Amino acid sequence: MLLESNTKNEEIKRNLKYLILLSKQYPTINEAATEIINLQAILNLPKGTEHFLSDVHGEYEQFIHVLKNASGVVKRKIDDIFGNRLMQSEKKSLATLIYYPEQKLDIMLNQEENIDDWYKITLYRLIEVCRNVSSKYTRSKVRKALPKEFAYIIEELLHEQPKGVDKQEYYDEIIKTIISIDRAKEFITAISKLIQRLVIDRLHIIGDIFDRGPRADIIIDKLEEYHAVDVQWGNHDILWMGAASGSLVCMANVVRISARYANLSTIEDGYGINLLPLATFAMDFYGSDKCERFTPKIETNKKYNLKEIELIGKMHKAISIIQFKLEGEVIKRHPEFKMEHRLLLSKINFEDNTIELEGKKYKLNDTNFPTIDKNDPYKLSPEEKEVIGKLKLSFINSEKLNRHVRFLFSHGSLYLKFNSNLLYHGCIPLNEDGSFKDVLIGKHNYKGKNLLDKLDALAREGFFYNENSKDSEYGDDMIWYLWTGPFSPLFGKEKMTTFERYFINDKKAHIEKKDPYYHYRDEEETCTNILKEFGLQSEQSHIINGHVPVESKNGENPIKANGKLIVIDGGFSKAYHSKTGIAGYTLIYNSFGLQLVSHELFETTEKAIKEETDILSSTVIFEKAVKRKRVGDTDVGRDLKKQLEELNLLLLAYKKGIIKEFVKK
Repeated sequence: MLLESNTKNEEIKRNLKYLILLSKQYPTINEAATEIINLQAILNLPKGTEHFLSDVHGEYEQFIHVLKNASGVVKRKIDDIFGNRLMQSEKKSLATLIYYPEQKLDIMLNQEENIDDWYKITLYRLIEVCRNVSSKYTRSKVRKALPKEFAYIIEELLHEQPKGVDKQEYYDEIIKTIISIDRAKEFITAISKLIQRLVIDRLHIIGDIFDRGPRADIIIDKLEEYHAVDVQWGNHDILWMGAASGSLVCMANVVRISARYANLSTIEDGYGINLLPLATFAMDFYGSDKCERFTPKIETNKKYNLKEIELIGKMHKAISIIQFKLEGEVIKRHPEFKMEHRLLLSKINFEDNTIELEGKKYKLNDTNFPTIDKNDPYKLSPEEKEVIGKLKLSFINSEKLNRHVRFLFSHGSLYLKFNSNLLYHGCIPLNEDGSFKDVLIGKHNYKGKNLLDKLDALAREGFFYNENSKDSEYGDDMIWYLWTGPFSPLFGKEKMTTFERYFINDKKAHIEKKDPYYHYRDEEETCTNILKEFGLQSEQSHIINGHVPVESKNGENPIKANGKLIVIDGGFSKAYHSKTGIAGYTLIYNSFGLQLVSHELFETTEKAIKEETDILSSTVIFEKAVKRKRVGDTDVGRDLKKQLEELNLLLLAYKKGIIKEFVKK
């Protein structure tokens, strides 16, 4: 006992400065003891629900719907709560109301003959759902989430005792008054949004918010207001981040991809970037060129007419040539990138319109290169310099884009360790034998976790350093490397065959060999080694991965390596639906275990509201917890336990008189 007491005294002495600071926050024994009791109780609450989404690619309507229904969690809660008490049609109607309260209320006001009765029944049902989803949180946490205008009323209703009679009239009167003073509509909206807020504790986006779909900016607007979210950058995200930092080559890629998918609305409408100089330039130099190989993919975006599509095709070709020139400049600046094989413009034989790649000669399907100097193919023409200069001004001066990219830096990273899981978008570069790949950056080699940490830091330098500094230029070039480099953890292929796909018909030239990671990730030993590399050695640890769509229609399983790795890119983007056969995977991790959800095609928000059609989803519970997970089993729990240790030391310091209580007179 004496030895234990001496040990505690030593511990107090070692931490005395910190404990004195802590005493300012908890100045009395009672306050320290109360917080100890509170934290100890929180550790025993059920773990909050985590929601994982990946590769949403600008599909904002589907994204918002999945966010609102929490991949079916809301619907399952309604089933669990009401069971056979409600018909399926009533459950569907209640779920739709929770997802889209304002729009659904407008419909109900026109349909219901006795709206007051409908309000009363609906309010009681919503309160029951809200009481259920709030039950795993402390009153303090729920209170912070309450909408200000109805905070007191909702708190009273949430803590009603369902079987109690003493206050029944009191609660009934609250409901009646809400209806009688014509506040039911606003109250229903507020409590529906509160349910959406409470049903998911944290949202994880495993990369690729941008490109292909119509409005990535709307998705980030939603993420900015979300209560708890993190983003693991995807290769398409990093490209936009580079464009916002002033990288010309990233800007050219961003515009090219937007033109390729006839999706200029994110650039023009979302971020206010002026594409008129590019359109004018394209008409001047490619006006008589049909640009057939550059006709945009319009199956996912049919809002443009024929003339607009022709113009986009010309803009597409113009920016592609500019991109190839800018990429050549970066490759020549950085021999350590080992990308000299991608210097393709200088390999064109302009006499016979062929190109030789890897010892094989190919005929070019397009020979109109009005801006390429045969003697200096990577030199921008004066007009190209002017166009890219104007584009740069638009990108770096877009307030909204700058704000969104800052959000991605502040809430994002190349990878994340969270609650014993490892989250990243692409891959961990490996050698052919499955060992971690050494990648030369500057004068040093990096691999595994150290490689991702170094690349993460360089991406931040590219954005946050002064634009004219060498660190900024190097960081910008590394951001581009993350997009397309042969050993980039975000790209995961030896080369990006953009030029070949445009100018060579032979599909053998289009092949992009994947990093060995994509072979080895099926093996449990490899995944265990990756987890250990990142400091995760728990049997319950998993890798959550995106980037490469799982071809479900061909029988590919998203659960790999005996459950150690889960791929949740199931083709959220419409551009991938024909390849995957579904419209995406999402993952739910709650106190009972892991649930993988596959989604069928989402049509429109309007149809979801009017016809009460939800995304048809199927759930696979592939790992069920033997013992229900508590807050104490999470990262938050680990931090709370550390706080408990410190508070117990403070309490002991008070009792021993080493620190004196501060009692206000």
